Amino acid sequence: MTADSPASPAPPDVPERSNFIRDIVAADVAAGRIEVPVTRFPPEPNGYLHIGHAKSICLNFGIAAEFGGHCNLRFDDTNPVKEEQEYLDAIEADVRWLGFDWGGNLFHASDYFEQLYGWAVHLVKAGRAYVDDLSADEIREHRGTLTEPGRDSPYRDRSVAENLDLLARMRAGEFENGARVLRAKIDMASPNINLRDPVLYRIVHASHPRTGDAWCIYPTYDFAHGQSDAIEGVTHSICTLEFEVHRPLYDWLIANLPVPHIPHQYEFARLNLTHTVLSKRVLKRLVDDGHVRGWDDPRMPTISGLRRRGFPAAGIREFAAMIGVARTDSVIEVGQLEHAVRSVLNRTAARRFGVLDPLKVVITNWPEDRIETMEVVNNPEDPGAGTRIVEFGRELWIERDDFMEEPVPKFFRLAPGREVRLRNAYFVTCHEVVKGDAGRVMELRCSYDPLTRGGDSPDGRRPKATLHWVSAAHAVPAEVRLYDHLFNRPDPGTDGHLFADLNPASETILNGVMLEPALADTPPGETVQFERLGYFTPDADSRPGALVFNRTLTLKDTWAKVQAKGG
Repeated sequence: MTADSPASPAPPDVPERSNFIRDIVAADVAAGRIEVPVTRFPPEPNGYLHIGHAKSICLNFGIAAEFGGHCNLRFDDTNPVKEEQEYLDAIEADVRWLGFDWGGNLFHASDYFEQLYGWAVHLVKAGRAYVDDLSADEIREHRGTLTEPGRDSPYRDRSVAENLDLLARMRAGEFENGARVLRAKIDMASPNINLRDPVLYRIVHASHPRTGDAWCIYPTYDFAHGQSDAIEGVTHSICTLEFEVHRPLYDWLIANLPVPHIPHQYEFARLNLTHTVLSKRVLKRLVDDGHVRGWDDPRMPTISGLRRRGFPAAGIREFAAMIGVARTDSVIEVGQLEHAVRSVLNRTAARRFGVLDPLKVVITNWPEDRIETMEVVNNPEDPGAGTRIVEFGRELWIERDDFMEEPVPKFFRLAPGREVRLRNAYFVTCHEVVKGDAGRVMELRCSYDPLTRGGDSPDGRRPKATLHWVSAAHAVPAEVRLYDHLFNRPDPGTDGHLFADLNPASETILNGVMLEPALADTPPGETVQFERLGYFTPDADSRPGALVFNRTLTLKDTWAKVQAKGG
């Protein structure tokens, strides 16, 4: 793969913001060290991508596009025990949904298995690798500690001929899992433990999603990663900080192999979010143990979960640009992600009427068979969004929380004898409360002022509250799922009890919700605002006649308020 491959355009709303990685690329281009950058996003297909991966995707694809280069999507499929086709498909879908296109630059580490094996043979012939019979535990014991050097394996000085013979027999499937490994011969006294004869190949008798049973030995990430970069002509191999200590090994392997290109590795801080965990191992356990509905559960920080919850791709890209790229790890408030998403949805989401906890209102001076239509603005932030028609009749649904029989101070919504505005409709006044046998309010009887059509009064009256509503005769019933943080604590698991920090109220299911008819036609993937309530999107479980909506976010933006007060 060369730098002549077609560039992958970035979405137009991704802002160009300076960061130290971008500055490095810009300097390399300006100095003529490279013509255009080639980056790569190299996920391991052992789970679904999460919001942390989204940050890396935006960085790699964004920088490449900005300077006229391209970004490869390369699957690090070197561990067949944990990899599944489901994960491969989901990763591709997530990257596309985020708005990025790798064009013809889709690769797999397994594409290079033969070449990588040839380079392993090269290291053996050069005396820089050997076959070791120590078990994994014994290798760990011999490796030493941060304060004590490691000890040589008793098999370290095998002859080249013996190592070549054993390596060939490993490939042929002669030995059981764990019986032998191939290790680089570097320095068992190195202060960097990663240079203490790291494992390059291990025996794994397992079928591979792409190569089937053709191989029973597989390269480690450290051996496959840099060499794959070299094969593909990657100029800037951008990793998170935990790989900084692996860079000397990355460079050693590149220097000791006849690779066609010299890539360079750069590290940036990974994303850490409050009230969640970004570990695929933990996320998989949440799925496997039934704490969530699956990898795409709307409470999960996976890209597919955020998509199902109704987060727009543009909001995630805006979040990635907002938090920037740093050299040191930090923890980002989940409120910043929600703020970025709200910012996009406020501009783009259509407004609709929905009542989560319906309370019936009967307008007693309204003719029983009379229906009026009201013209309602779809999005006050976007004049081009136009208007829609909403029906209004004698019987309506309002939110139960919008009525109080004995109002407390500063409660300005509906109460006996009080007048309120129904949005885009009329002023109404409550004059009777109908209760059930248990004393629960079942119905409100109100009158309307016919001179206030559209929500304005000719005499200048201005009710203190404006309520949303749905015509009872036209309402569409639905189930609504309300979501909150998956973990109660901002730093889940710091006391050693991660799953004890799960929020039992992270999902609340409401039945009998009443929606305006237009919501029945909301396409999957579109997020709308239920006026005064929040942002909602149709769930994958939604069907005609059995609508299900997920609450994406409430309207309240606490992070923005904190920032406005100076943090």
